[in-house]
Amino acid sequence: MPKTKTNSGSKKRFALTGTGKIKRQHAYHSHILTKKTKKQKRNLCYSGLVDHTNLKQVRELLCMR
Repeated sequence: MPKTKTNSGSKKRFALTGTGKIKRQHAYHSHILTKKTKKQKRNLCYSGLVDHTNLKQVRELLCMR
């Protein structure tokens, strides 16, 4: 059986933490920033963790079974 390939888009978007959790960045922080408030832009720049409801999907994309 052939090896499974990691989704190349997921490689760029997600990172593994030291404890095994999956880290992600917030969306909506790349363009059209003039109409967003300072508070909204500040809160979007921080990273977060993948929610447990999406964890299975992201693990499959990263080939982490």
